[in-house]
Amino acid sequence: MPTNASLRVLLAALMLALVAAFTMPSASAQQPTQVNPRAESVNEKELLKELQKIQGRTTLPDTRSRVLEQPDGRAWREFHQVTLRWIGAIAILGMLGLLLLFYLIRGMVRIENGRSGRTLVRFNAFERFVHWMTAASFVVLALSGLNITFGGVLLTPLIGPVAFAEWSQWAKYAHNYLSFPFTLGVILIFLMWIAWNFPSGTDVKWIAQGGGIVGDKHPPARRFNAGQKMIYWVVVLGGGAAAITGYLLMFPFFATDIAGMQFIAIMLAHIYIGTVGMQGAFEAMGRGEVDVNWARQHHSLWLESETKKGHVRGPAPAE
Repeated sequence: MPTNASLRVLLAALMLALVAAFTMPSASAQQPTQVNPRAESVNEKELLKELQKIQGRTTLPDTRSRVLEQPDGRAWREFHQVTLRWIGAIAILGMLGLLLLFYLIRGMVRIENGRSGRTLVRFNAFERFVHWMTAASFVVLALSGLNITFGGVLLTPLIGPVAFAEWSQWAKYAHNYLSFPFTLGVILIFLMWIAWNFPSGTDVKWIAQGGGIVGDKHPPARRFNAGQKMIYWVVVLGGGAAAITGYLLMFPFFATDIAGMQFIAIMLAHIYIGTVGMQGAFEAMGRGEVDVNWARQHHSLWLESETKKGHVRGPAPAE
């Protein structure tokens, strides 16, 4: 028979065992879950994909923030730093080269009959203001956007890393804030000129005859010819898309993808035609008026309409 002392010791041991069972965590909770890499439920591709990631710990509720680097990110970096630079260089420098070659071969498209001395208003003050606001914003956005892709390679050796960092900071500020007047300009351009930019049968004839740029014929056109209509829709759709995607990226909108660089290349052609490419074209957006002979050569149908309305200024030609 056990003594009273041995019974007390046995009861105390049982009590300690019960307390330990309810207060200590289980072994399964202490040990991390082990994954058997040979189990059929484990996908080999998923294991290899996980091994290529660099992950850490975070207190943020979004578990995706734990991944610092992953294969998709490295592929994007390779595209942005190598492939995109080649695409951008070919698109932009290629367009500049073509425009220079075209100018050397074709030269400036001049007013065949000279200036008449009579003018008519092509764009009013508000239209010119919207155009130049959008154009100036676009130039700054293009340069500051291209800085993201090409700035480090081209400017750092010339001005040094400290100056490049300061320039990039100011470029970022300009890029962010000028996105607002650019977006406003695109909206106003869409509303101001939509009525004159729907395709028509006249545009087909204009394209078939080279638009007066290729060859010697100057096909009739209304207020905007087919080429200008194309530029209009590029600005409205391309600029609108750039704005929307940029604001989705938390306000700074970078035009440094393939579409953005193609947009820049097309605008270079528009700038060429509006400046050195065609005599009298810059006056339309410079002072708002164009010579009657220029209008007759490039927008004859529009000139007829404006003449009937009595919008032509200056003395009538002698009979």
